[in-house]
Amino acid sequence: MKRTTSVIRRAVLAAAAVALAAGCTAQAADPGGGGASPSAGATKPPTTAAPTGTASPSDSATGSPTDAPTTDSPTTDGKPPSPSASPSTSASASKALMADGDETEQVRELQARLRQLGHFDRAPTGFYGTMTAASVTAFQKKQGLPGTGSVDETTWQRLLAGSRKPTADELKPSTTNQLDTPDARCMTGRVLCISKESRTLAWMIDGRVVSSMDVRFGSENTPTREGTFSVGWKARKWTSTIYHTPMPYAMFFSGGQAVHYSADFAARGYNGASHGCVNVRDKAKLSALFDQVKVGDKVVVHW
Repeated sequence: MKRTTSVIRRAVLAAAAVALAAGCTAQAADPGGGGASPSAGATKPPTTAAPTGTASPSDSATGSPTDAPTTDSPTTDGKPPSPSASPSTSASASKALMADGDETEQVRELQARLRQLGHFDRAPTGFYGTMTAASVTAFQKKQGLPGTGSVDETTWQRLLAGSRKPTADELKPSTTNQLDTPDARCMTGRVLCISKESRTLAWMIDGRVVSSMDVRFGSENTPTREGTFSVGWKARKWTSTIYHTPMPYAMFFSGGQAVHYSADFAARGYNGASHGCVNVRDKAKLSALFDQVKVGDKVVVHW
């Protein structure tokens, strides 16, 4: 009798073990990943609540991108992600908003704000060249930031916090260099009055200064001619046929010599020189002047 009871008990235990194993296998084979769901009447094994902040097995087994933790939020174990786990965040923070070669109104604001803080010693031009890069580097080092010379989001926010919104006059001042007394030949009519002494161009009508801007001239080997001339012809877009360099907003007054915008002047300032032309570094101001000057207007280049 005892032998019979023992045999029956072992048989019952074996059947229970098989049933339990079959239920675990079915759950593992279909962890919510698109397989057939258990029947409504099936008995489910008891479940335990997952610890707070930990994904359940079915969540982690689906492999769904929407279930994965994002790189800019804490990981599922409650710990912040490691720096290597969030390259997109780092890339976004270091992405250059402004850099060498850019020419925008935001660059003009950058230069005006740097000038407020004593890092930029000239009128804003809107062109991001070597001088602007050097000014940005100086500002970054003073702020304890990497001296990259380009403006990322961190640099820009620091600059905004440390300066005020530039006024219209700060964004587009009349000139960096102070105008000198106009030559007597500039006091009548419509005149481009260009002074080698103050390195300025004053657009004058009947003795009144309408606008002014910084200019630079040719070198000793290719000097800018002095005298009284007139605008012979204009070209909004022009490339030098001798030096093959762009000459936007060119107003020719003496053979191949012209007043025109120079990206090199905007970038390097008076560290360079022209091949005889009168270079202007503020493109926006020269564009406005170009529209006002007419062929036949007087040009005076003087000391």
